[in-house]
Amino acid sequence: MDTTSNNKRIAKNTLFLYIRMLLLMAVTLYTSRIVLKALGIEDFGIYNVVAGVVAMFNLLVNTLSNASSRFITYALGKENEIELKQVFSTVFAIHLLFAVALFFLGETIGLWFVYNKLIIPNERLIAALWVYHCSILTAVAIFVSVPFNALIIAHERMGAFAYFSIVEAVLKLLIAIGLIYVPYDKLVVYAISYFFIQVFVKFIYVGYCLLHFSESKFRFSWDSRLVKKIFVYVGWTLNGSLAVIGYTQGINILLNMFFGPIVNAARGIAVQVQAAINTFIENFQTAIRPQIIKTYASSEFHYMHTLVVASSKYGFFLTLVLVCPIMLCIQPILMMWLGTVPAHTDDFIHVILGVALLWPLRGAMIDAIHATGDIKKFQLYEGTVLLLIVPIAYLLLKFWHVEAEVVFWVYFLIEFVTQIFRIWIVLPKIKMSFSFYFKEVFRPISLLFLLSFIPLFFIKVSVEETFWYVTLYLLLFGGYILLCIFFCGLRKSERNLIFKVVSKQFSVFKKL
Repeated sequence: MDTTSNNKRIAKNTLFLYIRMLLLMAVTLYTSRIVLKALGIEDFGIYNVVAGVVAMFNLLVNTLSNASSRFITYALGKENEIELKQVFSTVFAIHLLFAVALFFLGETIGLWFVYNKLIIPNERLIAALWVYHCSILTAVAIFVSVPFNALIIAHERMGAFAYFSIVEAVLKLLIAIGLIYVPYDKLVVYAISYFFIQVFVKFIYVGYCLLHFSESKFRFSWDSRLVKKIFVYVGWTLNGSLAVIGYTQGINILLNMFFGPIVNAARGIAVQVQAAINTFIENFQTAIRPQIIKTYASSEFHYMHTLVVASSKYGFFLTLVLVCPIMLCIQPILMMWLGTVPAHTDDFIHVILGVALLWPLRGAMIDAIHATGDIKKFQLYEGTVLLLIVPIAYLLLKFWHVEAEVVFWVYFLIEFVTQIFRIWIVLPKIKMSFSFYFKEVFRPISLLFLLSFIPLFFIKVSVEETFWYVTLYLLLFGGYILLCIFFCGLRKSERNLIFKVVSKQFSVFKKL
């Protein structure tokens, strides 16, 4: 395998994905402000909790999406075109069946849950039901398009992936602006509009695949051997997905049961920040993921280890540069972003940002174990530990009457413990030594963590600070972290490589 060309491809794809991320973050954050203002805090909270019930079913989408990506990318790595066509057609047939099942479950069990368990003001129940039905249809559209998304990523066409995502974000912004002028029920209009945007964008994904990838032309195929492999894989992955339900929608429902929809609004804002940070991490790891799977498929373990370390370490560094400055300035940022900030929002976000620092390490371990296909033990341990979040949080709320913030601290502690289990299980599976991981990943990120967080205890940024002062704080603190990464997080060979690249670019610039 030509590692130089692969590294260049990873770098180019990462650039595409980060351009996408910067545009998406700017548009998404502004869209959130407009939607919150247009809907009001209560309707915004209702949208989050009702759509969140559907998101529980969306985790099935994510489970099958992971399976699709793994099997399609693995087939690409083996360079067998016939097998690739068979894998895609089988995966698409499975998604069609599950889309029907998702619709049935959503319109029966899910609908019962909305009617009987959620706390929604009577006068907003009809609007909430519109939100729910539109969310179900949106989930079905997303479900059917998953194999096509997986195909684009497996082929590492990140440019197209970036363009389509930007189109989607701009359409959402236009809808949000339109909400201000709509004379009808804004919550209902928002739910319907969001559904039509999703359907339109998914048609674009499908059309692109049909034009560029011959294997995307569906021919009914039901390879029983492959179906069994996929279902075993999905079955164990679903165990982890059930845990995700626990610490995402489980937290959402607990907050609704004990504190009402106003706190759901605060949690909704925190989750949007969580999604933005997660997108930041995913951009980098999405560019590396196909190569991790392909190198495992071709038994190039040394290069695979290099990629796993890079995904963990550099992903952590990139997240640190983003997370720490936001932690420092969270109150003025929220005030400038939202205007009206729901109670508890800044506290929720602080904990979410702490969890975000674990995600690059988590993502690298997940990518590595999924490349092997041997995920039974991993999912069993991960799912069991993560599912403890909801009962522990419930007991604390019910019998100790703790504040809402404690629920998020439970989330953080369980995620930390789970990461230890992930490392313990994955490294032997991919033939990587613990000493190598400790030296290449744990030691540099631990040092960087200490150097970055010590200033947070001594510097306080007032909520009254102006935009320019906050921007200055963000830039200075971000610059400080970059210097720490350069001198304390990178090896000498990595620093020399950066000097070489910068010198080369500077020489080109001087010749102009």
